[in-house]
Amino acid sequence: MTNLFDKLDKVVDHYNEIERQMAEPEVLADHTRLTELAQERMDLNELVETYQQYTQLRQELAQAEEMSAAEEDEEMAALAADEIERLATQLERLESRMRSLLIPKDPRDDKNVFIEIRAGTGGDEAGIFAGDLLRMYMRYAEARRWKAEIVDENETGVGGYKEVILAVKGRGAYSRLKYESGVHRVQRVPQTESQGRIHTSAATVAVMPELDPVDITLDEKELVITAEFSSGPGGQHMQKNATAARVVHKPTGMFVKIQSERSLSQNKQLAMAIIQARLEEMEQEKQSSAEAANRKAQVGSGDRSEKIRTYNYPQSRVTDHRVGFTSYNLPVVMDGDLDPFIDALILADEAEKLAAATE
Repeated sequence: MTNLFDKLDKVVDHYNEIERQMAEPEVLADHTRLTELAQERMDLNELVETYQQYTQLRQELAQAEEMSAAEEDEEMAALAADEIERLATQLERLESRMRSLLIPKDPRDDKNVFIEIRAGTGGDEAGIFAGDLLRMYMRYAEARRWKAEIVDENETGVGGYKEVILAVKGRGAYSRLKYESGVHRVQRVPQTESQGRIHTSAATVAVMPELDPVDITLDEKELVITAEFSSGPGGQHMQKNATAARVVHKPTGMFVKIQSERSLSQNKQLAMAIIQARLEEMEQEKQSSAEAANRKAQVGSGDRSEKIRTYNYPQSRVTDHRVGFTSYNLPVVMDGDLDPFIDALILADEAEKLAAATE
């Protein structure tokens, strides 16, 4: 409790310092700096006001307890007891709210996302499982009324994918889907297996926030951009024109080929956006790894090498290893019912961040 209020006192001190700086002539003359300070003050405003309200109620509670102890009239003592109970309930609610407000906000939470699914160990079965995960995320997006569209795909010959990128657009998409990054493992009898043996295969999922145009800092000198003919379904226009864009990032060797849009320019912009999202995610992973070295666990780290979930078909069981959450209704999960898992992960992540914020 002491750590919580020590932290809150520091927040109030910082808030007051921001207001002091905003009144300085040199800051008033610097529009950029003034805007930055105003945004920071706005971000802290609700927490500071809640703490001020909490402090006021604490004083009222102390007065009510003092009056109750000195009151000899039974009726007045009962009224005082009711007031004490009311104030204690409000204080509990305000304290919970302050703890929630102390949790660091991820500025990327409201972003759209790219979900990149790659077949891992398991041969053809891993590719089929990658396709199953793709459908699961598309159904989840549909249930939340988000728009989902395949923007890049590399299919296998047995109805699966070597890799596929799904763009999901909708408010709060990243805030919920970011917990899906990692290795997903499946245990089942493969469609390609005739002897009925259970195999274990895997697919890797990476969830990357889509950046706003102003955030994209790619240097085109580091890119090799070529136009290619589109393949697969898409109509005669798609077949006759070199509308697909292939973008290679020379420093890392990563590349993307996009043909989902109808013009070369649109496909080029989308490919560059995916490259930039990958680079940003790589940087975030480095930071997360550094943070995780000082912490026992990190639910939202997005570490792609971590086995996060197992889908066991014979037992109709899905287990998330980060929080120990299990569902025994695998068909429903594969049909997009991910909210129970995501809700459990959010609760665990928030508890961890709150513990770190009040250390």
